[in-house]
Amino acid sequence: MESDSAIPLTLRDVHAELGGRNVLRGVDLTVGRGEVVALLGANGSGKSTAVRAAVGQVPVSGGELTLFGTPVRRFRDWRRVGYVPQRSTAAGGVPATVREVVSAGRLARRRLRPLGRADRAAVERALELVGLADRARDPVESLSGGQHQRVLIARALAGEPELLIMDEPLAGVDLASQRILADTLRSQLAQGVSTLVVLHELGPLEPLITRSVSLSAGLVEATNACHPHELETGIL
Repeated sequence: MESDSAIPLTLRDVHAELGGRNVLRGVDLTVGRGEVVALLGANGSGKSTAVRAAVGQVPVSGGELTLFGTPVRRFRDWRRVGYVPQRSTAAGGVPATVREVVSAGRLARRRLRPLGRADRAAVERALELVGLADRARDPVESLSGGQHQRVLIARALAGEPELLIMDEPLAGVDLASQRILADTLRSQLAQGVSTLVVLHELGPLEPLITRSVSLSAGLVEATNACHPHELETGIL
């Protein structure tokens, strides 16, 4: 049995406020090693607040949130965590190429030092995984919405995280990009990467989900164990 220190993400009775309003009102959630946990719920249920709290963007006002056994307020080893924000909150219109944006995913490992050979290889692998190797030199602003989302995923994967946190990666994404996301997530599972993904519904990722947690009004409404199976060619 794993010790608490081995669990990538744990929320115990977590509370969080935004603008003086209680958004999370006692959330319990864990993401174990190699799990893919889907966080479900209607708009305003607290899904995005929960994941933003997990990456230190929203302060926890009560309860305990830990990353790899360390309280989030003291966690510093961010190279172990990859975060994919909602596309609308990411840096759209930035005058940068696809490769430059993806390379930013190595910063937590380099600590402002120039990228080395291993870093460049990780960036190229991430671009290959999301099917954008041929667009590496293109400006990000020239991409479609689905391709932009894939850039954000590649940026997170370039850091070779142990825990991947994604906030609504399927929102407004075309079918081709949904297929690529499912294949990419499957490849990460094969490497033992743990994942927390915010979704409105399981959709094409359903075959990969090990557990779903539904939020309502800042509380866990239901938790359901799923039975992931191999994603077969053509099921999407």
